[in-house]
Amino acid sequence: MPVRRESGTPFSVLFLCTGNSARSILAEAALARLGGDAFRAFSAGSQPKDAPHPLAIETLERLGYETQGLRSKSWDEFAGSESPGVDLIVTVCDNAAGESCPIWPGHPLSVHWGVPDPAAVEGALEARRAFFEAIHDRLAAMIAALVRIDPNRLDDEELGRRCEEIGRR
Repeated sequence: MPVRRESGTPFSVLFLCTGNSARSILAEAALARLGGDAFRAFSAGSQPKDAPHPLAIETLERLGYETQGLRSKSWDEFAGSESPGVDLIVTVCDNAAGESCPIWPGHPLSVHWGVPDPAAVEGALEARRAFFEAIHDRLAAMIAALVRIDPNRLDDEELGRRCEEIGRR
């Protein structure tokens, strides 16, 4: 049974969303925290915003995350020959899942974990803050399940199956 990577090599995950301002930023930060040295976390968007959503950054800071260096970026940064290698691509919004994606170097696995967009929520500030935190918590739970899997010991088929199961929770 072939294994994706050598043991001890960080497993790289790219979280994609259209604007790369909320969900994918929350997921990138959560994996960076929960994955330790075993994972590398990235995020990008097909049509990135100018900056992460202010409530995404506020939520992460309130939860004790380091936010310096988080930025909205194009998925083109990960599609070229000079890009960092990626083992798994996780779309976290339905729009990005349905878009025509670049050809990714190394042909990484791709799965979809659709979650609601906290940036689209309107209303009172406290309700919006609560929704951002709820989305963070949902993504963090999914990422914790990913971290419990040792992707370096699974073949692509089994890893893909388990990652799809995480997305259906």
